[in-house]
Amino acid sequence: MELRIAGIISESVVDGPGYRFVVFAQGCRHACPGCHNPHTWDPAGGTAVRAEELLEQVKAARMLKGITITGGEPFLQPAPLAWLAREVKKLGLDVVTYSGYTWEDLLAMSQKKKDVKELLLSSDYLVDGPFILAEKDLELPFRGSSNQRILDVPQSLQAGRPVKAYFS
Repeated sequence: MELRIAGIISESVVDGPGYRFVVFAQGCRHACPGCHNPHTWDPAGGTAVRAEELLEQVKAARMLKGITITGGEPFLQPAPLAWLAREVKKLGLDVVTYSGYTWEDLLAMSQKKKDVKELLLSSDYLVDGPFILAEKDLELPFRGSSNQRILDVPQSLQAGRPVKAYFS
């Protein structure tokens, strides 16, 4: 299953809790002013890779707590990223997904698009909402602006409302 990525980081501590393998999805429609990754906006940019190749790289990595799927906008390529997330979870790792869409937007999208629902269901945590330059806060862990939330996806689905995640 092929997808376009802007790149990967095999070991990161700034894109979620613990050591993480980070996949930067290529393509984003949000075009947030002040975006940290504007090179990811062009959906035709980046590099085509097979999700299976990324999984092999995750398997070869050591001491990972999980993977982070960011971008760009991961929900523009939900099918291959959902597959990758499901396979990573089988390895006992967790999945953090970043999106410029809000939780509420994604729930609405998931009603019409099965792959969006699958990527959401395959995520343990969601960092949601667009980056807003006026709300930029360098003191916030794992996000760039104060409007963005870190949500516990399973608890949010069970509660029927967004539930904030607290990492230990």
